[in-house]
Amino acid sequence: MDLAEISRIRTTEPGRIAKGWAERRRRPLVRDDGRMLLVAADHPARGALGVRGDTTAMASRSELLDRLVTALDRPGVDGVLGTADILDDLLLLGALDDKVAIGSMNRGGLQGAVFELDDRFTGWTASELAARGLDGGKMLTRICLGDPGTAATLESSARAVTELAAHEIMAMVEPFLSVVDDGRVRNLLDPDSTILSIAIASGLGSSSAHTWLKLPVVDDLPRVMDATTLPTLLLGGDPQGDPHDTYAAWSDALTLPSVTGLVVGRALLYPPDGDVAAAVDIAAGLVHGGGA
Repeated sequence: MDLAEISRIRTTEPGRIAKGWAERRRRPLVRDDGRMLLVAADHPARGALGVRGDTTAMASRSELLDRLVTALDRPGVDGVLGTADILDDLLLLGALDDKVAIGSMNRGGLQGAVFELDDRFTGWTASELAARGLDGGKMLTRICLGDPGTAATLESSARAVTELAAHEIMAMVEPFLSVVDDGRVRNLLDPDSTILSIAIASGLGSSSAHTWLKLPVVDDLPRVMDATTLPTLLLGGDPQGDPHDTYAAWSDALTLPSVTGLVVGRALLYPPDGDVAAAVDIAAGLVHGGGA
């Protein structure tokens, strides 16, 4: 199916999307090894299209979908994290059968906007995730002690955690302690700030039974990960430097008890050499065994 056919279906047969979700072949959240590798593709909806300084790297939907389909077809890739538009496209392409599908719930804090820290919920709702048979919902939760709007972010994230737990599906919380420097939001990636963000995020909602964390790879990670018993997926972020250094950092981090796997977008979908399959295979080997 090409993009013209997807557009035709969206125009003339939009009901096929709901039908596709109802008929999607599902799998357990984690398999026997208890590990998970997800590909992230929710960046565009927050206005974050850049990779390695190329500010429009993710602008082409046809190219992004091609890279996602390639990644999802590789052994060891468990699923994808995305907004409704992208996941609906992948559904129509037949790429989500036997894959974990996580919906991105709050994309309101647009990159570079004066309201960037207003991480309000503009995407999937817990009830819609459950109705469509998705496996979880992810929420960005930036905590800025100097911004009174953080209170609303925490309240919204807590509500989402509670609602997802009621549906018995994963709540993936992505916390950062953040500051504003010269009008730009900056996430604090030192160990102590990450530990504080973990402590705050872990207490959100009325149940932690289905709460997972999505955390950056930071220095002194063994001490950082000692701050939680929650299953944790490590994020890739906007890739910088030599990919082999990134792979080495992931490899070390995956030895820690509460680190369950990786959720990576741009580092795997837009590797420097353009070989998506090779980059994904390395990450899959690190997560599920076999090494880099």
